Amino acid sequence: MSFICLINEKELMENLQSGDEKAFEKLYRHYVDPIFRKIHYLTKSAEIAEELTQDVFLKIWERKAAIDPSRSFGAFVHRIAQNLVVDLYRRLAHDKVLREHLINSVSELYDPMADHVDRQLVYQALESLPAQRKKIMAMVKIEGRSYEEVSNLLGISTSTIRDHVVKGTKSLKIYFMENGVTLMLLVAAMIARSVKH
Repeated sequence: MSFICLINEKELMENLQSGDEKAFEKLYRHYVDPIFRKIHYLTKSAEIAEELTQDVFLKIWERKAAIDPSRSFGAFVHRIAQNLVVDLYRRLAHDKVLREHLINSVSELYDPMADHVDRQLVYQALESLPAQRKKIMAMVKIEGRSYEEVSNLLGISTSTIRDHVVKGTKSLKIYFMENGVTLMLLVAAMIARSVKH
């Protein structure tokens, strides 16, 4: 049986509504981990999840007078978390300088062939690449061949293969952004940033 089941959530919400810090603390302790996990799942960045989780509970404290004790507090807190993540993506999607920075920050870490990417869009994007780069990207990213294997098959150095993959990945990301696939890129950028930190 969870901690929150041992207490009366409705009573805590009523107390929170009137500014009771202890009620807020009990609700915070119960919901902070699930909210962090949800945001971390959506952003793939512990740093961003930590910051947004704190923002969620700050918003709850700021809006405490508007809380409806007859409704689920869990649904309320999860909705705020979801909205903050969506707002973050919106801000990033409209910030050209930040978008360019994110594109540059994920060149090798972002995999445009990952399962969550629409394969048809990937194939369309590949058609926009020069012939040699398209061939190398297909061999490495779609067929899953190593740089060494592609190097042996094509008779070019692994550093040249790596250069083509980095430039090809960057080109695909730009193609996706120009075609409105910004959300996927932003998630990938956040993953890359969390790996680097």
